[in-house]
Amino acid sequence: MESEAMGGAAKTVCVTGASGYIASWLVKLLLAKGYTVKASVRDPNDPKKTEHLLALDGAKERLHLFKANLLEEGSFDSLVDGCEGVFHTASPVYMTVKDPQAELIDPALKGTLNVLGSCAKAPSVKRVVVTSSVAAVLYNGKPRTPDVVVDETWFSDPAFCKEMKVWYQLSKTLAEEAAWKFANEKGMDMITINPSVVLGPLLQPTLNFSAELILNLINGAQSFPNVTFGWVNVKDVANAHIQAFEIPSANGRYVFVERVAHYSQVVKALGELYPTLHLPKNCADDKPYMPTYQVSQKKAKSLDINFIPMELSLKETVDSLKEKGFF
Repeated sequence: MESEAMGGAAKTVCVTGASGYIASWLVKLLLAKGYTVKASVRDPNDPKKTEHLLALDGAKERLHLFKANLLEEGSFDSLVDGCEGVFHTASPVYMTVKDPQAELIDPALKGTLNVLGSCAKAPSVKRVVVTSSVAAVLYNGKPRTPDVVVDETWFSDPAFCKEMKVWYQLSKTLAEEAAWKFANEKGMDMITINPSVVLGPLLQPTLNFSAELILNLINGAQSFPNVTFGWVNVKDVANAHIQAFEIPSANGRYVFVERVAHYSQVVKALGELYPTLHLPKNCADDKPYMPTYQVSQKKAKSLDINFIPMELSLKETVDSLKEKGFF
């Protein structure tokens, strides 16, 4: 029996927001390990959300799709029932919004509490892994310069996020804060994974936010932003979720950043990989480049992750965008 030899043999877990970029990889890797996966999508009748999941190896036998709405209380009860592990990845990623409360904060905050509420009621659930973000780590007004090392003790400050009008960051910060408060009150075994900008191949047919950042650079942008980001591969992030569930001693938060790089360094790396691409030569402004900083990988590496280097992540992203016909 092939499944008996695999780590996930006969275990049932669930993934919320399963059609998303990280979540699709998470479902793929869970199925490959022999898990039975209950997966929630907003609209199970939308082939764009489900076809790529149903095509995964093992999906016919062990993938079950459910409809669930983040804002509907109790809509995750039947999903988490009977699951040992719950992976909560569902949360909107938009950087420009008309109504931050309705578009970002409610789904992130209420959605997380909704899922955790269902978990608290389900005796089968042993551990919950929540997909947070460096958005809930970095935005606190502390300086980020080359000698600064960011780690898991850093938390974004909601007041600072509001002041800077960074609503996505605010949504992830409020959601993670509320999640820890809830988990601590209920004595729930919860872990958060806090990745930076995620690169790598797309399984889903639609363009996700982070892949779009790269697409913009290779698709005729006149300039690159004066911004420094952390970058990490989607496969490492998905794998980290599974390790966080499987390794008994895993606990707390895990910040995942393979490399901190300014956009100019990303453009340079793309130019070396693809000399024929027309990449932007100039920065969008003439201010000094936003500095880079360091992110500790100590805790992330305790989950047995050997980070895929940024250059390879960029190559996988571009090849995937090309293969899917985005440029």
